[in-house]
Amino acid sequence: MNLANVIAVLRARWLPAVLAFVLVLGAAVAYTVLAPKMYTATATLVIDIKPDPVAAMLYGGAASPAMMNTQVEVLRSDRVALRVVRNLKLTEVPEIRKLWEKVSKGDGTIEDWLVDFMLRNLDVQVARAGSNVVNVAYRGTEPQFVATLANAFVQAYLETAVELRVDPAREYSGFFSKQVDEARTALEGAQQHLSKFQQAQGIIATDERFDVEMNRLNMLSQQLVSMQGVSGESSSRALAANDNLSEVLNSPVLAPLKADVGRAEARLRELNSRYGDQHPQVVEARSTLSDLKARLAAETRNVTGSVSVSARIDRAREGQVRASLEEQRAKVLRMKEVRDQSSVLARDVENAQRSYDLLLNRYNQSNLESQNRQSNASMLARATPPGAPSSPKVAANLLIGVFFGIAVGLGVAFTLEQLDKRIRVPSDAVAALGLPVIGIMPTPAIGRRMRVQLAQAQDRMISGRRLPAPGKGT
Repeated sequence: MNLANVIAVLRARWLPAVLAFVLVLGAAVAYTVLAPKMYTATATLVIDIKPDPVAAMLYGGAASPAMMNTQVEVLRSDRVALRVVRNLKLTEVPEIRKLWEKVSKGDGTIEDWLVDFMLRNLDVQVARAGSNVVNVAYRGTEPQFVATLANAFVQAYLETAVELRVDPAREYSGFFSKQVDEARTALEGAQQHLSKFQQAQGIIATDERFDVEMNRLNMLSQQLVSMQGVSGESSSRALAANDNLSEVLNSPVLAPLKADVGRAEARLRELNSRYGDQHPQVVEARSTLSDLKARLAAETRNVTGSVSVSARIDRAREGQVRASLEEQRAKVLRMKEVRDQSSVLARDVENAQRSYDLLLNRYNQSNLESQNRQSNASMLARATPPGAPSSPKVAANLLIGVFFGIAVGLGVAFTLEQLDKRIRVPSDAVAALGLPVIGIMPTPAIGRRMRVQLAQAQDRMISGRRLPAPGKGT
């Protein structure tokens, strides 16, 4: 369909098209006039959210979209709306109660109805992408009421944000308070156990006493080694030949006797060679030699006996030192066992003290957090009663009415044309009959100018298309 067809159809069907246009435009005007005036009040909220280091690298230190979306959802939550209802005491307003009874007929609670009603008129959006400014808008029929509700939603959000942070901290504080009490009881029990053990074992300064006993053990070990050497030496002397003992060789008593025995033996040999065995002088000299040897043997036995006694004394002293060493070793082992047990108990006390300190620090931190009533958000701009309604928008509604009126009018005209199709231009005749147009009959009311245009169009049609051969058309 070309432009000529469109113009012809509109000329023929102008009345239904105009009627459709007028009806649509009238409906738009009626809606604009009759629709209740809605006012929108907007309060601005700035949220200061400290991001983690990863989020700081990703978003350049600004609030992450996820965190901002979370805060928007909190603002739209039933908890915030319920706080608005309770802060403004809307359930006590007689008009609201009457409206609730009329609409709900007593089903449900008035608070739930108000929460659902207010959330339908609430619009919360981030000011722009990457921003931490949130616009809280509320729509309604009363300017003062919508401004009050917008500000009330912001205030309720601030209070709820504080509660969302403080309530977990308060619960943590109560939990850690119980844990601190239990840790204090465990610490006191560990300290009492350690004290009783030290009192039972007589421990005052475990490390110093253990060092003293270890030094004594080392000294006894050294004494035992020394006594073993002395005892071994004295025992070897006691077992050695009598004449080879140093005490025998170096005795001041035995040396003169040995000299006398030597002289007596020499004199006996001299007298025996001179007089014979039976001479009285030889017998006397032999008797004198026997006496000297008896005295020498007696003195030798005395000296060697003292050596044996010394060896026995040394062995006895070695046994005493060994017994003392064994006793001291057993004592040190007992002290070591006691010290190990005391160390275990002391470590229990240290662990209990460390746990108590950690829990106490965490309790103090949670307690301080539970007392913090500061919010990380603040109101940037309060909502004020709007001076002009936000809807209906007259210019936009009229423009939409004109646009849709034209569209509906055209649609009506072309629909009627399709239902009752007629030949309105020469091209329609050519398309419908398959024959060329050789003339156009003007209407009686056509003007002179239109007659000239029709003649020119007819000349162009005849000159531009050949007539069919005789016998092939009519």
